[in-house]
Formats: sequence, C-alpha cells, structure tokens
Amino acid sequence: MIAEAKSKARLLAKQRRQDLGSNGAPSDLIQHFPTSRLRGKQIAGYWPLKGEMDIRPFLLALSDLGFALSLPCVSGPSRPLIFRKWGQGDEMRAGHFKVQEPHPHQEEITPEFVLMPLLAFTADGKRLGYGGGYYDRTLAKLRAEGDVFACGVAYAGQEVPELPTDEHDQPLDGILTEQFFRAFA
Repeated sequence: MIAEAKSKARLLAKQRRQDLGSNGAPSDLIQHFPTSRLRGKQIAGYWPLKGEMDIRPFLLALSDLGFALSLPCVSGPSRPLIFRKWGQGDEMRAGHFKVQEPHPHQEEITPEFVLMPLLAFTADGKRLGYGGGYYDRTLAKLRAEGDVFACGVAYAGQEVPELPTDEHDQPLDGILTEQFFRAFA
C-alpha cells in the first residue's frame, strides 16, 4: 500500500519538477545557504541528474569559501553511499546509474553537512527520493556515527502538503531552495 502511494507521488513530483523553470536558481542558493548551521568544513554535494537543480556552481562557490567538498558514490546495492573528495577538474567516472562520481583513488570523507536532491518535500521535513533508499540508509548510518545535517536541495515549487512515508524514511534537517532556507525541528 505505501509502496504504491510512493510510486504515485514520485510520478506526480517528477512532472511537477519538470514544469518548474530554473530561472537562475543555482546561483540564488548561495544567498540562502545557512552557514550558521555548519558544524565543520566537510560538505557533501551531488552530481545532478536530468531535472535536478544543478548545484555545481554553488559547490564551487562553497569551495572558494574554504569548504572541503565531496560527492556520493554508490558502494553496492542496498548499501549506504560513501563520499569521496571532489574539486573542480578532478577525475570523474560514470558510476551506478551512470551518475558521475569521483574516481575511487580520491579520499573517502565523512561529511558533516549533506546536500541531497529530492523529488518533493513537505513543510515538516519529509522527503521523497527516487525509491532506491540510498540516502535513507546513508543518513541512518551517518546519524548513528555522529552529528550530520541533512539538507535537501530543491526548487521551492517542489514543496507539497503531504507525502507517504514509512519507518525507513529519514527526515530532513533543512531544505535549501532558490527562494529560502528552512530548518526543521
């Protein structure tokens, strides 16, 4: 029942996101980025898939501010993501789902602040991902090991009133959009 509801919500969220225009959104992120929420200098970003907000210019701006960056790498099915050091010009490779990842020789990093893509979010911090559970497993592991801030990145128009969730779904600590940053309790 919940799987069917999530599947339906994903289809609607993908259509909704497709209808949104970027309108310079990635460059607007820096205006709303919550530097006061940072607990350290290790930030994990993501390499955008089609339709996701392209945060690469934003990540480069964070790098210029002195933050160490990493990107997620799939380490295997049903396993948490790992994060490897990344900077502009670093060697990349096509990983799982053909997503660009830092080369395996890059240092593995444990991020303190994780920026993650999503299909939809709610005003109370629920997140709808793609259904693979990678970020849910990863956040559960990171939270069990220490303090991490999980921040979704989306267009403001991806906010929805309600999302189907279950006990495996990890909530967001905050959401960053081209219009605002919001922290959740």
